[in-house]
Amino acid sequence: MNWNRWIRQLHRWLSIAFTIAVIFNVIALIRKEQAVWVGLLALFPLILLMLSGLYLFALPYAARWRSGRVASALE
Repeated sequence: MNWNRWIRQLHRWLSIAFTIAVIFNVIALIRKEQAVWVGLLALFPLILLMLSGLYLFALPYAARWRSGRVASALE
């Protein structure tokens, strides 16, 4: 599997994990059973989502930079 496809797939699964963690957090707030670990539950996938999202965001720019098309785009 390609490295970029692996990161993209990981990003998709992390978004599902983040959504589930947020749902658990909302349920805990409604039931008034808020614990610190429930609040931090969504933080771990969110940090990984940010890192993989930044990588995916920069990927097209890095490919253009590596191909040398930056100089031609400025002209």
